[in-house]
Amino acid sequence: MIAVGTTSGAARPTDDGRDPKTGLGPSAADVAAETGGAAFATATGNAPDRGGRRIRKRDSDSTVESRRCSLKLTLTPQTSMPLSPASAAQKAQVLAEALPYIRRFHKQTIVVKLGGNAMVDEQLKAGFARDVTMLKLVGLNPVVVHGAGPQISGLLDKMGIKSEFKQGMRVTDEKTMNVVEMVLGELNQEIVGLINQQGGKAVGLTGQDGAFIRCKKLFLKSDSDPGVDIDIGLVGEIENIDPELIHLLDSRDFIPVIAPIGFGVNGEAYNINADLVAGKLAEKLKAEKLVLMTNITGVLDKNGTLLTGLTASEIDALFADGTISGGMLPKIGSALDAVKNGVKSSHIIDGRVDHALLLEVLTNEGVGTMIKADL
Repeated sequence: MIAVGTTSGAARPTDDGRDPKTGLGPSAADVAAETGGAAFATATGNAPDRGGRRIRKRDSDSTVESRRCSLKLTLTPQTSMPLSPASAAQKAQVLAEALPYIRRFHKQTIVVKLGGNAMVDEQLKAGFARDVTMLKLVGLNPVVVHGAGPQISGLLDKMGIKSEFKQGMRVTDEKTMNVVEMVLGELNQEIVGLINQQGGKAVGLTGQDGAFIRCKKLFLKSDSDPGVDIDIGLVGEIENIDPELIHLLDSRDFIPVIAPIGFGVNGEAYNINADLVAGKLAEKLKAEKLVLMTNITGVLDKNGTLLTGLTASEIDALFADGTISGGMLPKIGSALDAVKNGVKSSHIIDGRVDHALLLEVLTNEGVGTMIKADL
């Protein structure tokens, strides 16, 4: 069972756009020199992984905190006294480090599943909206998928309806489905409004709009007897996603915000796990990245140590030995299927960290676990 843990010094595999010899991304000094600005260099550490590739050690917690503060300051208009040289250097480093990633991912699609504390904490929600708007304005194509697990459970509790989960899936009868549709609709409009307030152009959707997510009823396999199907109610298994509507919105500079409700052959609504929607959508859109925001630091081993970089086969092994289980099964399974089906990389990140999305996409060091296909 995965538990919350603190980040360790575990090595993270290199990402695209890094130096093929060292495995490192362009440093702030390199970028500043290229652009004619002042060079601000930081010390880096290298260590070989088990496959002989060169990888970059993660920054210490203090450095990550420094980057978070820098990003927060960068995104807030400053009207106070001029910056000190140290503060100016810190801001310049963050901005310069982002340049090669902005260039690398220009016009590329990034599917982001919003979940965890980032969905319920007002400050984190506002920060997420700024981050998504910024990614769009610098040339990336973010597509947002959101669930509403905590909010749905909270409302069901108030109504005296017990929440029940099997293999990480919410058991959904008709009463529960009514609550699911209501809560998802309200949250969808809230996220759309927050992005629009930041200068983005967000459009809220469900899989019923344009009939773009078609489902059938999902049956789970029994853990004790694989031949026995478990009925969990109005929960959908994705049969097909038509990406035409999303492509159209992207081409007009809109940001799609999708609630995970699909439709069946007779027009009935199905509740779909948001992680699975995000993963299948990333595959269909041939996305550069799938980013899943959670309430944990990433994928942890049995000792609670963060695994910052994993291959598909290493994830398979963690499933097999029971390290990944319970509510994490749909999430990690979705991330794994995505990289096996053409998505360049999947990321499980800590949504409790301010600007976690920007840190993961636009800096050398992220805030979670990156999963890539086997070489």
